[in-house]
Amino acid sequence: MGKIQQLDDLLSNKIAAGEVVERPASIVKELVENSIDANSTRIDIEVKEGGLSRIVIVDNGDGIESDDLLRAFQRHATSKIKHENDLFHIRTLGFRGEALPSIASVSKVHVKTSTGLGAGDELSIHFGKVIEQKKSDSRKGTSIEVTQLFHNTPARLKHLKTVHTELGNITDVINRQAMAHPNIAFHLTHNGKTVLKTPGNGDLLQVIASIYGMSVAKKMLRVENKTLDYTISGYAVKPEITRASRQYVSLFINGRYIKNFSIYKAIERAYHTLLPIGRQPIVILSIDLDPILVDVNVHPGKLEARFSKEQELTKAIEEGIAETLRQTELIPSAANPTKQSGSKSKSEQPSFEFDSYLPSDEKKPDFNFEDISEDVKKDNVSQVEEPKIEDTVTSDEKPLFSKKRFEYQPPFDQPNQQNEGTVEENRHENAEPSRVPPMYPVGQVHGTYIVAQNEQGMYIIDQHAAQERIKYEFYREKVGEFEHEVQELLVPLTFEFTHTEAQVIEAYKDELASIGIFLEPFGGNTFIVRSHPQWFPSGEEQETIQEIIDQVIADKRTNLKKLREDAAIMMSCKGSIKANHHLRNDEMTALIDTLRKAGDPFTCPHGRPIIIKFTTYEMEKMFKRVM
Repeated sequence: MGKIQQLDDLLSNKIAAGEVVERPASIVKELVENSIDANSTRIDIEVKEGGLSRIVIVDNGDGIESDDLLRAFQRHATSKIKHENDLFHIRTLGFRGEALPSIASVSKVHVKTSTGLGAGDELSIHFGKVIEQKKSDSRKGTSIEVTQLFHNTPARLKHLKTVHTELGNITDVINRQAMAHPNIAFHLTHNGKTVLKTPGNGDLLQVIASIYGMSVAKKMLRVENKTLDYTISGYAVKPEITRASRQYVSLFINGRYIKNFSIYKAIERAYHTLLPIGRQPIVILSIDLDPILVDVNVHPGKLEARFSKEQELTKAIEEGIAETLRQTELIPSAANPTKQSGSKSKSEQPSFEFDSYLPSDEKKPDFNFEDISEDVKKDNVSQVEEPKIEDTVTSDEKPLFSKKRFEYQPPFDQPNQQNEGTVEENRHENAEPSRVPPMYPVGQVHGTYIVAQNEQGMYIIDQHAAQERIKYEFYREKVGEFEHEVQELLVPLTFEFTHTEAQVIEAYKDELASIGIFLEPFGGNTFIVRSHPQWFPSGEEQETIQEIIDQVIADKRTNLKKLREDAAIMMSCKGSIKANHHLRNDEMTALIDTLRKAGDPFTCPHGRPIIIKFTTYEMEKMFKRVM
């Protein structure tokens, strides 16, 4: 007698449900995707007790025909694919035919549906068994109610989290779907209270405002790029707003939410040196492409996808975001500082575990979409026009500042001052106007911050961060181009290492030489350096070389691009103006003018802000000169 036997349908569905129906949020995801595929323009989601007690999804979509209703709850029954080739042209969110039978096998399901032509149908299924099927009213669309989830599989029930956690998972699922489909009106309620409501008018920025709040929506920048194969659109936040993880990055392929490590890294490269270490941006990107270029059937939850031209896609995304950031003034305003610490605001929910979904922060359940001004609805939402000076200063009042430009001397204390001036002049000879407006110093605070002004308001500049950025861009150009700028040493520099460290150095001698560090063996585990690029930080050559070598030893693996980048960042910090260093007026002016020529003058190489802005209007509001 053989040992292998065919599993019955009920047991097969329960096993399949282990992958498809992990928790209440999984059910919401699958049913909402079916509603989207049914061409719905409005989807209402009602949950009780985090979905553990009751889940109801109501849509106004195409409905299910009478002959198909019972068949829809059979395993692998689908209208989305018929032939093998259809797997490579998938445009719908669902296609496997597993969701409905898997859900019905571990819960009580009641369906009411109608195509709008004649009477509709009702179907009740309890834990995989059909209880009743009858005719119903003719309201077009489908309503599915799910109750007593996992009551026949108690082992799975006990692994569910708290009501608050499960609600967070469900909320995040709907947040993602709302961002992927801004043309659909979503209404999520929990225990009778509205959690999320979107207008369904196709305006993604309004959806972002309803999920992340107006303060974030105002800082979002429109991103667009197009190649022969990909069309990319969406929003990326200004660097002044960050999060602790990349899970606030939402990627959608033909309307399907996915995760992709290569795209995450492309986004990080686009924000390079603009974000503090360990912080991530908020990015929402929709990618439209021919379905033949992507395989969405490589993950049980359909959260991962495989692209046939991934390098082209990641390059287009990186260039699209980077170009948007390059065209925008990124000076943060001090009026409404955005919380960056690890602590959570009252409106920010904690993170959850469902498929790496994170809950939305700054939630506003009763958000009024009419409150979004026309300025916010524009593509570049950051360019909200402030009131003009003449509108806020009466005729008998004098302006808050003078427009007179201060006199100043040539740049000071730059690495190899003469050479750097030549580099900057050549680099910016035909460059576009500076992304930082002209500003004129009026003083210094604690020998650390420069206070400057112009017609737009007041600026506070971190002098150390400013010179770090200037030197970083100087060293970034110099590293690897040292052949004619080598300084021979009368007395070689000596470096001693352990045996293990010396082995690592031997493995990376060529990479170190490519940035001007020529190490020669000098017996045992000792190396000497007879020359180095003359633009190495003056007086700190040995320490500079030691730190670069230490970094290579610590990494134990590196590439030339990363090595040069790390070296430029490290050297930029050395010799830069420190705190409690008082500057003359001409020195402050020279520093500001040099900073204005930088490619990215808004953050230091570590991502910290350089300039903070107080507009004239904001200052006058603080002093109650305008109300």
